[in-house]
Amino acid sequence: MENKKTVLLGISGGISAYKSVYVASGLKKLGYDVRVVMTENAAKFVSPLTFETMSCGKVVTDVFDPRNDTPTEHIELSHAADLILIAPATANTIAKLAHGIADNMLTTTVLAATCPKLISPAMNTDMFENPATQDNLNILRDYGFDIIEPAYGMLACGVEGKGKMPEPDVLISYVEQWISKPKDMSGLRVLVTAGPTEEAVDPVRYITNHSSGKMGYALARMAARRGAEVTLVSGRTALPREPFVETVDVLSAEDMFNAVTGRAPEMDIIIKAAAVADFTPANPSSEKIKKADLMATLADTSQAPHKGLEPERDSSSAGGSRDMSIKLAPTRDILKYLGEHRRSGQFLCGFAMETRDLMENATAKLANKNVDMICANSLRTKGAGFAGDTNVVTIITKDGVKELPLMSKLDAADAILDEIMLAKK
Repeated sequence: MENKKTVLLGISGGISAYKSVYVASGLKKLGYDVRVVMTENAAKFVSPLTFETMSCGKVVTDVFDPRNDTPTEHIELSHAADLILIAPATANTIAKLAHGIADNMLTTTVLAATCPKLISPAMNTDMFENPATQDNLNILRDYGFDIIEPAYGMLACGVEGKGKMPEPDVLISYVEQWISKPKDMSGLRVLVTAGPTEEAVDPVRYITNHSSGKMGYALARMAARRGAEVTLVSGRTALPREPFVETVDVLSAEDMFNAVTGRAPEMDIIIKAAAVADFTPANPSSEKIKKADLMATLADTSQAPHKGLEPERDSSSAGGSRDMSIKLAPTRDILKYLGEHRRSGQFLCGFAMETRDLMENATAKLANKNVDMICANSLRTKGAGFAGDTNVVTIITKDGVKELPLMSKLDAADAILDEIMLAKK
């Protein structure tokens, strides 16, 4: 982490306090300085020693504990925190915070804090939906608290409903969103494309490529963390949804063309990281193509049960055996369209994946598509390309070339955004 940030983790007395151990551990692994304040009831669910053993420092539970470093330790903690996360937050703690009641170490510390504050309610469904609890949460929203919605599921009381504390990775993503990056992209609208497209042969089969979507998702995540309003237009991937990002799901190249071009006029930055098919079956079948139909077509070339599928004689094979061929048609070029219809001040960034002549092809793409930047990488470079978690990117603009070293796709995304922001100044 560029500048080590301090997260004050507040824990109140609910059964889901055990999850806070994993939250603290995850934040520590990311490089945050984690300090823990527990209510006395929380300490009955999880021992303070657990957090102290995880190098979270001395866990504070009592305003008047003689072990406290100073008589005003609640003030010291509140001033040291870059962010406060209360997880779990019980109905009782939420009510106290909403009405300025400072009768324990946690509520006293929060009342003195001016940093961002996140609340993760966790309780029985009826308690959560009680109008008093909802009113208290609305008061906290008005005071600037960010409320993390509880999850739906089976609760400890045996009731199925809304009230579960989200999993640790969700809570950690909220911390990352708030304080991991300066908000230098605040106010900017960014569209990112990601993943492969699928071009249907019939309702069962399609033509696609090896794109995992990881680079585009990394760009969307980092842009959101830097404060941008992000729309992610994504082909089908195995990746989880990016929080804090509006995701638009598409399948085909035509779907992506429509989704992107329909939103393009309102965007300040468009980054085309998707691997869009250049060709699509010219006449996809509306029914599944059966093997028997193909055999009949091979036996009698006058039969054409499926338009666009034709037998092709292989003269090099003994007996003149035939193979099947599929007629392909070009898809619409999204990046070229954007370059031709861009509005004033809009920044366009494309990607170029190559296996040879990387610089020549990428530089030509920069000019031919009328864009501001091309991020080029080669499948021949170790650590670059599809599916992996790393990339080796060369950034090409009209002003020059910048080669990035091997790095994680998240770091590469951040570096690309740095260059975009520099170019926009």
